[in-house]
Amino acid sequence: MTESLGSESTQGPALDTNTPHTARIWNYWLGGKDNFAADRAVGDQVTAAFPHVGLYAQLSRAYLTRAVAFLAGEVGIRQFLDVGTGLPTADNTHEVAQRIAPDSKIVYVDNDPLVLAHARALLTSSSQGTTTYIDADLHDPEAILERAGKTLDFAQPVALLMMGVLGHVEDDAEAKAIVDAFLSRLPSGSYFAIYDGADTIKEITDNLALWNDNVPLKYHLRSPERMAALFDGLELVEPGVVPVTRWRPDAAAAAADEIAQFAAVGRKR
Repeated sequence: MTESLGSESTQGPALDTNTPHTARIWNYWLGGKDNFAADRAVGDQVTAAFPHVGLYAQLSRAYLTRAVAFLAGEVGIRQFLDVGTGLPTADNTHEVAQRIAPDSKIVYVDNDPLVLAHARALLTSSSQGTTTYIDADLHDPEAILERAGKTLDFAQPVALLMMGVLGHVEDDAEAKAIVDAFLSRLPSGSYFAIYDGADTIKEITDNLALWNDNVPLKYHLRSPERMAALFDGLELVEPGVVPVTRWRPDAAAAAADEIAQFAAVGRKR
């Protein structure tokens, strides 16, 4: 297929450089340049309280790479719906998938104007595949699915990725309803993959208020058991709900300590 890049909306909301944003703070921790003073200030505050947060960001990103490689390679998925994309960095979903299968189709979803601008410029597709961007919020699955359906064929399996975003939904029932709304439109053989923060390390739970006091989009930790409940009705892929460093690790992940970012991949029967 020919390349398709961009968003259906020609203008996103105005870019607010004075309010810190999750995607830009993570970009800062990953060593990126697409952030502002407000983002760096919060990033530095969190780092001062929890010096390993930058490593957490890197290890979580590395899990995304392994999960997409597993889905595109071992499983053979050719369609990806990446909700909560964040700012482009190394080994984005389309880059990993299209290295393995150049005809892969990827739809990115986020609602930050800076993400939108960079997605249009940087999330380019292989000539055989398709990469598109939707400016939308994860709380509106129906709107996302309607627009994603212009690129993805929902008669064929799709990998739904929600990396680091469901922690922004405090209520478990609401988070599960969002997941189910997406999966209800995807056929048997589709997959659902996440990572999110867990409440397994006291140093993180003790300092979570620092984040929530400074960033408008609050974050809520879940226990691994509560994360597992998001996969009810799905077949969990081995090794189940585990720290990102333990999900089918490569050498670098295997050498790292277990961290409070947990990951899982499930298959729709």
